[in-house]
Amino acid sequence: ESDWEEALRGVDVVVNAAGILREEGRQTFEDIHVRAPLALAQASTKKGVRFVQVSALGHPDDGGFIESKHRFDEALLALPMEAIVLRPSIVYSPQGSYGGTSLLRALAAFPGRHLLPGDGRWQFNPVSAEDLAEVVVAACSQGEKGIYDVGSEQSLSLQHYQAAWRRWLKIPGEGAWNVPECLVKAQVHVFHWLGKGPVNQTIWKMLQRGNQTPPGASERLKQRFGVRVRSLEEVLEQRPSQTQDRWAAQLYFLAPWLKWSMVALWLWSGIVGLVTPATDILAMVQGTALEHAYPVELARLTGGLDIALGAALAWAQRPRWAILAMLASAAAYLVGFGLAMPSATWDPLGGLVKNVVILPALAVLWVVADRR
Repeated sequence: ESDWEEALRGVDVVVNAAGILREEGRQTFEDIHVRAPLALAQASTKKGVRFVQVSALGHPDDGGFIESKHRFDEALLALPMEAIVLRPSIVYSPQGSYGGTSLLRALAAFPGRHLLPGDGRWQFNPVSAEDLAEVVVAACSQGEKGIYDVGSEQSLSLQHYQAAWRRWLKIPGEGAWNVPECLVKAQVHVFHWLGKGPVNQTIWKMLQRGNQTPPGASERLKQRFGVRVRSLEEVLEQRPSQTQDRWAAQLYFLAPWLKWSMVALWLWSGIVGLVTPATDILAMVQGTALEHAYPVELARLTGGLDIALGAALAWAQRPRWAILAMLASAAAYLVGFGLAMPSATWDPLGGLVKNVVILPALAVLWVVADRR
């Protein structure tokens, strides 16, 4: 608590939007959703600072994310201070996406038809990040103490939500490919166990339960804060999609496919370099500039390098350096071996010439490596 008091000097209002969907290392629900903001709120009480909490709509039984958020909400409202708790439904923005909203856009942008988890019956009241921001700004100076659910007036099913995004993206194809719920559930369990991916068990439970605001919630927001939460269709009509929006949605699944294809290619190339018999290597370079350049040792060295780079791309948290190294090695192979072994350039299976395609593919992978 004392750590926050100095930071609150000259502050009139605090907005807390800190949150994590899954715990990782020292980042726990208890610390980020409860202990730290509670200390901040207690310090704000002493300073007479108004507190606006951006929480989340849902049921505590859905998981630690919602349970910890709501536990702090209750503790905040128990303090003798001006406090507003906002609980938005699914938040989206036509100006960008992150995590689960990126996944939903990608499902909507699938070729031919959009991919739909189950029958897409689940209901929620989506709210644009822009409208939520307006509510937050208004809550900084007005509104009675309490909890306010934030969402559009009319609820939408997941099927209608994705169809609206597909129309906005201007991607042809009506209807949906329904993905069986058992497969969706299996995917959720796998990525929850791995601790990665945009959807975990909490989000899946929230989706199945339905993330709906109670009747009259939208009108109550308008009366208290003077903000009307627009419908999804209205928001999308006011901001037409651009080429980069379609690229981002359609690259969502292509980017990991490209990454793991490169991992497989580099690992396979490395294994071949290590296990190819020395006699075969010597026969291959006979009569070329590499004949007297320690070709067997060179094959083993480049094989080891390829395996190292493939593993680095697979596991590095920030893989751009590995992609740059791959670019350099592919260019070196194309030029070096092309000059030293001209016959390799004319291989009917394109063993060396394939690098002409791999180089720009690696450049694209470098660009999308930091996608969210």
